Amino acid sequence: MELTGVLLGGTIEQVFYQGSLFGTLVPEFDPAFLELHRLDLDDTTWVDLAPGWLRGADHVYDELVANLPFRQRTGVTMYDRVVDEPRLSAWWRAEHDMPEPMSILRDIRVLLSERYREPFDSIGFNLYRDGNDSVAWHGDRHRHVVTNPVIAIVSLGAPRPLRLRPRGGGASVSWQLGNGDLFVMGGACQHDWEHTVPKVRATSGPRLSVTFRSV
Repeated sequence: MELTGVLLGGTIEQVFYQGSLFGTLVPEFDPAFLELHRLDLDDTTWVDLAPGWLRGADHVYDELVANLPFRQRTGVTMYDRVVDEPRLSAWWRAEHDMPEPMSILRDIRVLLSERYREPFDSIGFNLYRDGNDSVAWHGDRHRHVVTNPVIAIVSLGAPRPLRLRPRGGGASVSWQLGNGDLFVMGGACQHDWEHTVPKVRATSGPRLSVTFRSV
């Protein structure tokens, strides 16, 4: 079991994570997407899932958690209340003219941009420290300026559920994402569907979501 320190408000908050068997390998991803499968949620919306797409995910998790400047967003509206967001976040953008936090993230960003024909120029990092961290039902905000944006997520750390449902309510579908899984939302997903990472009663450790967007 690994002990990782997360900077929060000038102090180190310790989070425990039991790594996976394949997560301890040298980091590498599958450029051929051999395990990727597509699911059509409706006539205009699809998701792709490639389980364990990034091998050696624990090493990537450790370096990112140790070095990224995570912060907690304040004044966030969740379930009609204004609260401090119950997760930690950090960001990278190409416009800042700085290299990605790890070279493998640059390689992943370039590969995903080519496959999905999206100029991914932003990476968001969201750390769910335990089962109390979450994000409410939502669609990504840049759907207001980009038609049918593609969102690609590489999940590191312990698996947590990510759920999707039609916008406004309805039956949801759920995936347990972690340990290097690649999950991509495309088509009209951000317009017509919502997604959430809900609170859970128990989890085997923190999860870090690495999200590629075109902003």
